[in-house]
Amino acid sequence: MKKSHGPAFRATQLDLALCPACRGRAVIKGVFHELACVQCNASGWVDAETGEALPLEVLVTQLSMCLQAADRQIEQLKRPAQMTGPAAIYQQNNRRGAGGSNWTGD
Repeated sequence: MKKSHGPAFRATQLDLALCPACRGRAVIKGVFHELACVQCNASGWVDAETGEALPLEVLVTQLSMCLQAADRQIEQLKRPAQMTGPAAIYQQNNRRGAGGSNWTGD
């Protein structure tokens, strides 16, 4: 067991699951109006391992980490795929042709 003093240097990302009571909607249908879900602190998310509601400080950190990961994934999917191999060389301009145009060697 590794000894450590003080808080961790980096926050670890926990596995989150949808709240089973409200099914991720953060509200429960009452008789006349909707009530905030008490099982998940009206967030719609619980700890996947224990099923318990996360404290608000931890919940904000975890949701921020999930949002940043989703943003990174969206940005990665927006970028065009990089061509590799002969196709990449064939498509770029090498300025070796007549008048500085592309020479493919065909």
